[in-house]
Amino acid sequence: MSTLRTIAVENAPKAIGPYAQGVAAGGFLFTAGQVPLDPATMKLVSGTIAEETNRVFDNLTAILAGAGCGLKDVVKTTVFLTDMGSFAEMNGAYAARFGDHRPARSTVQVGALPAGARVEIEVVAKLPAA
Repeated sequence: MSTLRTIAVENAPKAIGPYAQGVAAGGFLFTAGQVPLDPATMKLVSGTIAEETNRVFDNLTAILAGAGCGLKDVVKTTVFLTDMGSFAEMNGAYAARFGDHRPARSTVQVGALPAGARVEIEVVAKLPAA
């Protein structure tokens, strides 16, 4: 029987509702969607979509590290954008973070995101063998 392990790290935004930053289960880590919140201030970073996407990846990287893995272990991402016109800029920042690694990805446009964010990303990563 698989056990669930909640991941909570200090250098990513604290959960602001009844959810976890991440949950490890069945050999995988499932993260909550991350928006470009600065964990020190809990305020959205403002700037270009690339800058916001980089803040999202900083948050995701912290959660991944808390579970003992990294971006190289990501197998699936879901990207939410409030404006698909921002896709190319987000995609550039996304590609820079993953380098040659190419996880499966879905990208969808949504009407709104928490706290007025313009980008949110969630990931599924393979956990290291115990």
